[in-house]
Amino acid sequence: MNQHAVIRGEVTFRAGDGVLMPIPPGPVEIEVADDSVTIGWTEDEGSLGSTAITRDEYERYVKEGKLRPEQ
Repeated sequence: MNQHAVIRGEVTFRAGDGVLMPIPPGPVEIEVADDSVTIGWTEDEGSLGSTAITRDEYERYVKEGKLRPEQ
């Protein structure tokens, strides 16, 4: 089930084996699974982005207030 959230700080992901990339601030959709969270967003120019992060990373971002799920 997709949920809505807002990025309000530096939330990053690793593209393959590359460097950490920021997820742009603003609204995102999240899908929470047992061991990971998928985050989807729209870039300024309209292209779609998506990544998966671990549940530990997700919970840390929420605790820090950088990722705010909507209730």
